Amino acid sequence: MALHLSSSFPHNICHDNFLSCSVSPSHTLQFAQSLFSFPPKSLNHSHLKLNFLSFKPRFSPSSNLSLQDSVPQNSQSPDAKITSSTKNYIWVNPKSPRASEFRQQSYDSRYNSLTKVAQSVDSANPTEIDVSIVLDGLGEKLLEQDAVIVLNNMKNPDTAVLALKYFLKKLKSSRDVILYNVTLKVFRKCRILDGAEKVFEEMIQGGVKPDKITFSTLISCARLAGLPDKAIEWFEKMPHFGCEPDDVIKSAMIDAYGRLGKNDTALSLYDQAKRENWRIDVVTYSTLIKTFTVLGDFHGAFKVFEDMKAVGMKPNLTVYNTILDVMGKAKRPWMVKTVYREMIKNGIVPNWPTYAALIRAYGKARYVEDALSIYKEVKGKGLELNVVLYNTLLAMCADIGYTDEAITIFEDMKRSEASQADSWTYSSLITIYSSNGKVSEAESMFDEMLEAGFEPNIFVLTSLIQCYGKANQIDDVLKTFDRLLDLGIIPDDRFCGCLLSVMNQTPKEELGKLVGCIEKANPKLGNVAKLLVEEEGGVIAFKQETAELINSISTDVRKAYCNVLIDLCVNLNRLDKACELLELGLALEIYTEIQSKSPTQWSLNLKSLSLGAALTALHVWISDLSKALDNGEELPPLLGINTGHGKHNSEGLASVFAAHLRELNTPFHEASDKVGWFFTTKVAALSWLELRKSSEQNAA
Repeated sequence: MALHLSSSFPHNICHDNFLSCSVSPSHTLQFAQSLFSFPPKSLNHSHLKLNFLSFKPRFSPSSNLSLQDSVPQNSQSPDAKITSSTKNYIWVNPKSPRASEFRQQSYDSRYNSLTKVAQSVDSANPTEIDVSIVLDGLGEKLLEQDAVIVLNNMKNPDTAVLALKYFLKKLKSSRDVILYNVTLKVFRKCRILDGAEKVFEEMIQGGVKPDKITFSTLISCARLAGLPDKAIEWFEKMPHFGCEPDDVIKSAMIDAYGRLGKNDTALSLYDQAKRENWRIDVVTYSTLIKTFTVLGDFHGAFKVFEDMKAVGMKPNLTVYNTILDVMGKAKRPWMVKTVYREMIKNGIVPNWPTYAALIRAYGKARYVEDALSIYKEVKGKGLELNVVLYNTLLAMCADIGYTDEAITIFEDMKRSEASQADSWTYSSLITIYSSNGKVSEAESMFDEMLEAGFEPNIFVLTSLIQCYGKANQIDDVLKTFDRLLDLGIIPDDRFCGCLLSVMNQTPKEELGKLVGCIEKANPKLGNVAKLLVEEEGGVIAFKQETAELINSISTDVRKAYCNVLIDLCVNLNRLDKACELLELGLALEIYTEIQSKSPTQWSLNLKSLSLGAALTALHVWISDLSKALDNGEELPPLLGINTGHGKHNSEGLASVFAAHLRELNTPFHEASDKVGWFFTTKVAALSWLELRKSSEQNAA
């Protein structure tokens, strides 16, 4: 057998203060001979400790460990490195009758007994007498390393402080800082920073100078306790005690500064870390991803994720959840899918936060199939969604028009014990029914909402007005408007836009009723609607009033207002005003790139327009083509009209345009290989434009 005499001190207990001397072969031989020259009874414990500090430690002082690395609890097996060095081991004949005695008297056996002492001190009453009784069992010949091992294996900070006092009195060591450091680590295990700070104060009062390990332990304790401000405070104290932070400590401070919102400092340290190849832990990478996200730099956040993998650090579940959430906020659902596939491939099992991030990302991006697939997976695992996630799915279904799926989700929600429907839940369902013109279903859901104790908000009332408008129930529209005023709700731009949209579905004889509502809600919009309906004023006055209106509303609804107003112009056969509105929209850059030209193709792009606006744009384009010919311009080989293929207007707009183009006898034909496109050739276009011009001249 091999008798292992090396120290069982871990590196991060004593750091660079630990002695590391080798024993010469002659010394080893001499010591071995002395073992066998004494009778068994003279081989006492002190002989085995004789040269304890003369052997190399089992954990190299050069090891680069994180501030949160745990302390090794057990020494290695004597046989694990039997071939590594003849200096560290003494061979003993396994057949010797004293072999078992040698094993029992080795420091490995001593270490095991010391861990049991640590457990006894942990469970002792937190009084000096009770702790002393337990520690007195260690005997009079107490070694510093005995004290270190006992403290390092403790978990009770109350008795650890008393044990520290006991050892300080007994040992009279010049390296008391080591004992203080391992005591601080007990507080770190328990994440009790205020207790650790008291130990530090006693340490200073006792004239013991702290070292780098002292501050490292305090900083990591603050991090574990969720107190990044205190971690920074201890970090900034280091120079006052003559301690310079190493790369490990500075890497940990990236996390602390990032958590505290001191983003510039965190990112500056991260830049230094990359230049100097510091070792950064997983927690810090996660914080860096969040830091870039707070700054709105989603590319930087993803770059940190890639940097992490590039240096060989494997993302854990927390990091994957963080980057999934970040890419969802960045509205990059395709990257969410890629990261999630990578996560599953690497054997990381998703948890509730994973699914929550996926549902938020897919739901907001309207990746309906992916969102519903994750939803089914969540339900299949018996996990419960909260009301926010349910509402995200319902809002997605409302926007896409997935009525059946929304009803199923709502029924699941009502059966759930973890979630209760709120006003947003009912708002989504009422929107779904309203979009389809299902008045009775919308009203039934509205009544259920009231019975549940929720007052209708402006979104619910907007949806109801849309529903009544589709059903041409104008009196109910008026009642809903009055209800809004009675509730003290101020009509916003979207609500007024909805009233304007209803006008496009209302018979002319009832338009005056709606104009009156609009005038109460928004006088400027009411004035424009009145000019349209009652044909008051000329085109110039109408354009001026409309320009004032557009400049007074929020930018996110300007295109919707222009579309609806042009639709109303077309429905009322006010083509001249429709053209003026389109021109105004182009001037204000509400509409962009409707017409485009290249040497090979001229195009009309209608995919962002309502039907009335698209028909008006077609009328203007055809007129512009005729003017181009009159001015001697050459038409390109190909002309095209793009109606788009979005989720709302693809088939509808394309279908209406196909019929309208046939009605005008145009040469444009729908492309079989490009959805939403209509093409014609230069020759066919010239022939048609010349025939059209001739017809107009004859009519004149």
